[in-house]
Amino acid sequence: FKAPSTDHPALFRDLLRTNRVHWIAEEPPAELVREKMMECHFRFRHQMALVPCVLTLNQDGSVWVTLVKPARAITPGQFAVFYKGDECLGSGKILRLGPSVYTMQQGKNQEESPKKEDIDKIEPAT
Repeated sequence: FKAPSTDHPALFRDLLRTNRVHWIAEEPPAELVREKMMECHFRFRHQMALVPCVLTLNQDGSVWVTLVKPARAITPGQFAVFYKGDECLGSGKILRLGPSVYTMQQGKNQEESPKKEDIDKIEPAT
């Protein structure tokens, strides 16, 4: 799939899953273990700005990362690196992505469009 522009909604995601995270100081952070969720920041490219997110810990040590706002061009195989303030907490390889903003918009548009049964009532099938 090639998006028509660099800011096309198909390039943006706000949910991803990593493999088992390699935690640096705490394995995994106490807050994440206790609450099963934790607010922090992440990046998936070296120079990019940090993005606020919420981590949800899975039983296998992987995490779901929910971004506060969708990020562009996240790709499976890249590493998600997590930060709390200036401290690097750890990282995990991105395995799966949630639906793109484009897919989510398509889903919303479909809910608003008339259903097939309603169309059949208006126009008899020939």
